[in-house]
Amino acid sequence: MGQPTRVPVPEQSKARSYYKYYSKEFAAVPKEKLDFLKAPYGKMEDGLDINDRNKLFEPGYLPDEQGIFPTAQGGAVVANRTFFPGSNGEMLQWWFGWHGVDPLRYAIWDPYDHYDLEISFADRAKILDPATPIPQKCYDVLHVVTESLVMGDAPVPLYLWFSDPAKLGYDASKIFTEACSFMVCANVEIKTPMGHLPVVMTHMARDIEGGCELRTRFWMGYNIINGQAQYLMPGGASFPQKVCEELLSHNFNEFTNLSVLLPQVYAEEKDNWE
Repeated sequence: MGQPTRVPVPEQSKARSYYKYYSKEFAAVPKEKLDFLKAPYGKMEDGLDINDRNKLFEPGYLPDEQGIFPTAQGGAVVANRTFFPGSNGEMLQWWFGWHGVDPLRYAIWDPYDHYDLEISFADRAKILDPATPIPQKCYDVLHVVTESLVMGDAPVPLYLWFSDPAKLGYDASKIFTEACSFMVCANVEIKTPMGHLPVVMTHMARDIEGGCELRTRFWMGYNIINGQAQYLMPGGASFPQKVCEELLSHNFNEFTNLSVLLPQVYAEEKDNWE
């Protein structure tokens, strides 16, 4: 692992109104989360089976709200829960549409790991079209990102095919209700030196007193095709544990930082799409 440094950004980025967040002090992950990373593994039976993913809409909490939980097929569930003080699901939904337009927006989320984000001209036009509802600015949009899973390590490409949650088998009637104030989900491919690794990503939130809580699940080794979850590791191989551990730590970093930035960025930039 190399020495962590901020990702490079083009000189013209310095003229952006939100460039100040790039150089802002990075929010520290709470000590209890850092301590948790020393022993992050839970029991297989406590992990949320990908076929039971609609349980995320149920009241209360599931046994796998934080940690790494192996699956019977050889994959894993990587889970995290983050409190966002002063935020709500509407802000998070906005963020996931807004940040895809400019790589600097992706960099301010995690300026030590988020190197680049690319979208097509067609997807950019869709996002910038005022007629596109904010939730749909993430539907059927491909983010090609370059990021380090570990600060100081060489970055790798990730392909995130964001989807309408209904297409990935979620009960859309629950979204934007008391059960779920925000949701984005995607089939993902992590392009690592050890191979191309499939993942299903889901971020959802509930508004609670004082803010909202973001609940994340990564089903490592899976994609959802035609609404059905499939384990896609070549030859049924196990998903690399090291990548699960790195992703959990990375998720702690990026969402801790976003939880601090989001209320101010939203207040200043919510109407600034270009």
